[in-house]
Amino acid sequence: MPQDITEAEASAQLVSPRSRRDVDLRTLPWTVAGYMPTSWTGKSMEVGFALEPEVAPVPAQVPGSVQHALRRAGMLPDWLEGLNSRACEWVENRDWMFSAPLPDDMFVERASGTTYQLNFGGLDGNGVIVFNKKQIATFDNAYIPLSVDITEHLLEAGNRLHIIFFVSPRWLGQVGYTSQMKDWKPRFNYGWDWMQRIVQVGAWEPVMLSVTPRAAISGLRLRSRVEEDLRTGHVWIKANATNECGETLRIDIEGPEGEAGTWDVPAEKLREGHEMSLANVQLWWPNGSGAQPLYSVTVTLIGKGGATLDVQSLRTGFKRIEWKPCQGAVPEADPWICVVNGKPIFLQGINWTPISATFADIADGDYDKLIGLYKTMGANIFRVWGGAFLERAHFFDLCDRHGILIWQEFPLSSSGHENWPHEDEPSMQVLVRVAQSYITRRQHHASLLMWCGGNELQGSPDGGKTGTGLPVTLNHPLMQRWQALVAQEDPGRRFVPSSSSGPRFMAFPESFGKGLHWDVHGPWRAAGDTDAATDDYWRNDDSLFRSELGAPGASSAAIIRRYSGGLPVTPGTMENPVWRRFSWWLEWDTFIREAGRQPLDLEDFVQWSQQRQARLLRQAVGRCKERFPAIGGCILWMGHDSFPCATNTSIIDFHGELKPAGEAVAEVWRS
Repeated sequence: MPQDITEAEASAQLVSPRSRRDVDLRTLPWTVAGYMPTSWTGKSMEVGFALEPEVAPVPAQVPGSVQHALRRAGMLPDWLEGLNSRACEWVENRDWMFSAPLPDDMFVERASGTTYQLNFGGLDGNGVIVFNKKQIATFDNAYIPLSVDITEHLLEAGNRLHIIFFVSPRWLGQVGYTSQMKDWKPRFNYGWDWMQRIVQVGAWEPVMLSVTPRAAISGLRLRSRVEEDLRTGHVWIKANATNECGETLRIDIEGPEGEAGTWDVPAEKLREGHEMSLANVQLWWPNGSGAQPLYSVTVTLIGKGGATLDVQSLRTGFKRIEWKPCQGAVPEADPWICVVNGKPIFLQGINWTPISATFADIADGDYDKLIGLYKTMGANIFRVWGGAFLERAHFFDLCDRHGILIWQEFPLSSSGHENWPHEDEPSMQVLVRVAQSYITRRQHHASLLMWCGGNELQGSPDGGKTGTGLPVTLNHPLMQRWQALVAQEDPGRRFVPSSSSGPRFMAFPESFGKGLHWDVHGPWRAAGDTDAATDDYWRNDDSLFRSELGAPGASSAAIIRRYSGGLPVTPGTMENPVWRRFSWWLEWDTFIREAGRQPLDLEDFVQWSQQRQARLLRQAVGRCKERFPAIGGCILWMGHDSFPCATNTSIIDFHGELKPAGEAVAEVWRS
């Protein structure tokens, strides 16, 4: 198998007419129509006929969002401009039906034992699947794929599929009560300090038709590890083979220089999990520390006569991770020095947030450009933030190739009023299923470093479940279940209960020297009222890791004007609606205090703001890196703008260009 094959490409390969056939349904002539809630379900009792949709069908894409389809049809304004996002909120208050005919030639294999299954990679919302006028499934979790067997529902001709999304949950945004958030849908869409409310509706991952003969492979997963000698590699593989024609699975592992080994394994062994060993493996390194050799693992189901019945492939790499104590840390502290292949490495990178609010519409090329830029800057880690979702396979493929380690969080985040994780049994059961799905789908990736319970999950210092200051620990019942799950399903990878973690949520100068600052968040502004006070803060810092720190900086004047929607672009204060939306990061008054005057114009303020952000982040990141190995790393909040914010803590603007702060940080990262 070619070395440059991706996970997505591997899943779509065809082997022989008798093998599994996976058809991406994105090419179908999809439409989407909008209904008053439930009105699509039957006839009106008053008039006696089926109710027509309120929003007539328009062309749509799957995967893709309702919002994108309506925008292309001229029915929504550009939600990126001015205050237009508010004019789009009506979309959330309708039921939406995506519809497409399935061509008859998709169902040519009608032999006994052949099954037809619809696989929905990700459905962002709650709703039902209707096939040939029959409801065949429900969905209520954007984080878990859905598979539905349609074999018994097929017609001889004229098959038709509908994906119906119900009205979106009312509120899942930044402020609220974490333990009461029980709609399993990304929260950032409802509004965050860096995102306006744009509640996406639609399929955000491909919808596939799998045509599977009697003999097939399913449930393929793998993980890799390296012995202490840094030469001997192991690949553990688990898969199910439903077969009546053969009982052997052939495993071919191909490395960067050709074939590394072939094994024939009885199907029964692979159902339980089987490990193979390789000598002299090439090691995978983080960006800036070495190369990223990758290995293709191909599993072939062999029939009794030697025929190839099915083939599936995944790609992995070999690295050895150890976590060691920071220099000078108190004995009880968590270890935060990441040792990769025997070498301690300073972890430097960004907190990854979705590229766009309508992430169903993001093209692979958008990922290619952005992750390539981070690699060039010198980043070696992304923390995939818990208020979003499990990033798609292409994201992980790119990180594998570019050497970007991934700290993947499960989908929980703080809520301001209350930041405590769920403790009720039904919610914990759902969240364990979500974590299981995350692990199963992504554990083979060389770039995957660790799992985390979520973002800023915490209570009060006195042990209460409300308030802030004390991060949740592994004693929490949900964290205990997740820790046990990771230990069982992905042994060797670290699990931490939250970011931040340890005795303190943030690091304050009055607590320096007490051994209380393990992994901390903040500051997100200047650490002191004066340059000298800020310098003192970073010089005396004793934190062992900083998984969030940042400083605000304005977008370019061109971006602010481009997306102002015709509203005034100055002043940058709470009185201006263009800026008010990003109230956490306003610094117009700081300019006046430091300069002793009003900004002359937008360009004057932007230049000051961007240079100030660059100076603060160069200082913070530089001081942290100088302290290594007394500190294990720092991760900036945040990397890139997902919305054209007038001001934000991002170092890459909405157009994908480096702010001066990005250039300053890159100099430190590459040093």
